[in-house]
Amino acid sequence: MKYLQDTLYVISGKWKMLIIISLHNGSRHYREIARTLPNITFRMLSKELRELEQNKLITRAVYDEASLKIEYNITAYCQSLIPLISEMIKWGKAHRKVIWPRPF
Repeated sequence: MKYLQDTLYVISGKWKMLIIISLHNGSRHYREIARTLPNITFRMLSKELRELEQNKLITRAVYDEASLKIEYNITAYCQSLIPLISEMIKWGKAHRKVIWPRPF
């Protein structure tokens, strides 16, 4: 059970997996991530990004150019979560059909 609890602790919450999927499509800047997640506050996005970075699921690269440029990427370690998230998406689709068998 402790391993399941560890996993849930790292990826739980409303936004973490959505951020991972957003970054799975390529590196993004902070505002680009925010645009892919309607209704997330900047404060919550900052918190979630910080926690994902602490758990080695994303990297934060700072480029010192004319204006400060920061990019976020998922790590190779995080890539191992993609099949799990894909299976969760499949399960969610099947579950919706069980709960709401008729389309609206």
